[in-house]
Amino acid sequence: MAPPGGILSLQPAGPILSEPAAPMMTSAPLNPAMFADTSDARIPNSADAPLQNVLAYPVSAGVDTNQMTSALPEGRMEQPIVTGIGTDNPRLTSASEYQLNTGTGLQAEDSPVDDRPVKLAGLMPRINNPMSAPEWAGGMPAAEKACRTRLKRLGVTYRDLPAINSGKGCSIPYPVEVTELSGGIEIKPAAKLNCQITDAFAQWVKNELAPAARLRYLSGVSSIRQLSSYSCRTMNSKRGAPMSEHAKGNAIDVGKITLDNGQAISVKKPGFFSFREKSLLKTVRSDSCKYFTTVLGPGSDIHHKDHFHFDLRTRKTGYRHCD
Repeated sequence: MAPPGGILSLQPAGPILSEPAAPMMTSAPLNPAMFADTSDARIPNSADAPLQNVLAYPVSAGVDTNQMTSALPEGRMEQPIVTGIGTDNPRLTSASEYQLNTGTGLQAEDSPVDDRPVKLAGLMPRINNPMSAPEWAGGMPAAEKACRTRLKRLGVTYRDLPAINSGKGCSIPYPVEVTELSGGIEIKPAAKLNCQITDAFAQWVKNELAPAARLRYLSGVSSIRQLSSYSCRTMNSKRGAPMSEHAKGNAIDVGKITLDNGQAISVKKPGFFSFREKSLLKTVRSDSCKYFTTVLGPGSDIHHKDHFHFDLRTRKTGYRHCD
C-alpha cells in the first residue's frame, strides 16, 4: 500500500485488447441537381402544380399532368396509375396507356354489374316454428304456447294461421283452424277461432257432449256442424250494435250433431215426443256454462232459435250469461 498522501499508481497486468472499429459507411456522391435553385418551381399544393411535382414520379411520355390535375377532381379524367412500384424506375401513367401496354382491362369497367340482392347471414338463428321462437323474436306469447299444448293433449287437430286483421274490432292475433276434436269428431266446416275458445269447446265436447250422447244413444259423436266461427260483424248482425265475439274468433255456433250410428240431432227445439233429444240438448246446454261465459240457444231469443252460441266474453263483474 502507498503511504498516506502518496499517489497510487496502477500498472496494467497485461496488454489491453480492444475490438476492431467498424468500417466506415460511405454514401453515394451527392447529385448537384439536388441543390439546384428551385426559385422557379411551382408550389406543390397549388392548383397549377404539375402532378409529377406532387407525386415525385417520372411521367410517361404523352401524359398531360396539367390536364390530369385539373380534370381528376371533376370526374372527367382517368385515374392515374403508378407502375414499377418496388423497383428503381417507378413511373406515372394513365389507365388507358396501362391497359394498352399490359393488354389487361379494368375489371370494374368490363365486368357486368350484378344487381341481384345479396343474402347476408344474420346474427340470429332462423326460427320457422312460432312455438319455438321466444316472444321477443316474434314468437307466440307464453299463454298462446300453453294453450296449444293443451289442445295437443286433448287430441285436437288444428293448424296455425297468419294473424287476421279485417278492420277495427275484427282481428285474431294468433288464430287456429280446427278440423277435428278428441275421438276423431270432425268439425264441419273447419272453424277459425282463437286458441282459448277452441280449448273450452274441445273440453266441453270431450267431457260433456260425447259421454251424454253415448249414454242416451249408445253411440259416439261423429261430427259437429258449426254455423259460425270467426265473422267480422256486430252482435246479431244489427247495425250500430257492439261488435260480436265472433269478430274476435272468440265464439262458435253449433247447429247439428251427427252420431256414429248416422242419426243427426238438430239443436232447434225438438218435437214434443223427442225425449232423448230433449234430454241430451238440455244436459249439454246446462253443463256448458262451466266452460263458457255466454251460452245461448233455442228459447233465448229469435236469433238463436236453431243453434247453440258459445263464447268467452269477458265481463268486469265476472258474470256468466247462461240462458
